[in-house]
Amino acid sequence: MSFTFNAAHYPESPGCYMMKGADGRILYIGKSKSLRNRLRSYFTKQHENKRIKQLVDEIASIEIVLVNNEAESLLLENNLIKRHKPPYNRALMKEESGYAYLQFTKEKLPRLGVYYRNQANRLSKEATGEKLGPFKSSRYRDALLAFVAEHYGLRTCDPMPKRVCLQYHIGKCGGVCEGLVSEADYLDQVREASELLADQGEGLMEALYTKMEQYAEHMQFEKAQRLLLNIRNLEQASDKQIVERQAAIDQDILYFEGTYVLIASVKEGMLSDFQLLPLEDGSAEGAYDRFLIKHYGEIEGDSRPSEIIVNAINDAVKVRAALKRSGAACMKITLPKRGIKYELLQLCRRNYEYRVNASE
Repeated sequence: MSFTFNAAHYPESPGCYMMKGADGRILYIGKSKSLRNRLRSYFTKQHENKRIKQLVDEIASIEIVLVNNEAESLLLENNLIKRHKPPYNRALMKEESGYAYLQFTKEKLPRLGVYYRNQANRLSKEATGEKLGPFKSSRYRDALLAFVAEHYGLRTCDPMPKRVCLQYHIGKCGGVCEGLVSEADYLDQVREASELLADQGEGLMEALYTKMEQYAEHMQFEKAQRLLLNIRNLEQASDKQIVERQAAIDQDILYFEGTYVLIASVKEGMLSDFQLLPLEDGSAEGAYDRFLIKHYGEIEGDSRPSEIIVNAINDAVKVRAALKRSGAACMKITLPKRGIKYELLQLCRRNYEYRVNASE
């Protein structure tokens, strides 16, 4: 065995681990709600599986990424496997193994269906519009789909029949197939449902609570009570996470402290690699700005992120101007104080502190 495992070097926290060979190549990527316990199992048990024995013999180092909860570890593991394609993860490398979204089909009378990021045509018709997700929990995803379809009287049938079915008779569909709802009214319901689903994460629950209050204000108490029950069901099945989102741009998150910077990359909304780098001039005044100018001035073309999210910067205007002079595309520089971007910075801070402490 080329690697000596020390349990004390790993936290009892949720996260992902990347087992690497002597050449630095990633051999296997896994996840756990307790990294220490999971990693200990590789080195303290007698494994009957020859594949696991071979993996353990090839390990030269283990890199970990800390996350906030089990939902994030599941999504991050999936993203990292797709990105690095480690040889011992072949069973998990099918393109359909990505987590699912909800999205409307591109039909004359759209229905809400399940869509996978990496699958070209999961829906029977081309998907269109905003996606909500991803969901590690199929229970939560299916509960949300059922709620939205019932609440707005949307069709779920594929193909659409010419006469109403059981869903209409039990009050879960408006009957657009038989003309019991006009096409114009149905499309209005689809639009309202799309606007609701555009509220991601906590925003979705806030929107539902607002709608419940509106029902109550208009004396529609039965609707308000039914919506409250649905909200409670969704909250119980919720899987809040920040490691994968819908995003049209690539981002880098940089956490500066002392003489190091941790950089995390977000590609197409998916959090992927973490990299701890030393600062050339340590903690001297302006060191963070100089790092940004040098680092991103050397990155060419489409490899540059559209936005960099930082926890500290001395003169953002000066940094932008310097990058523009060096030929780098104009990048947005954000110093968030709240929201998802701030939460991503805090996740970087946790990983920064772990890696710096582990290297000392």
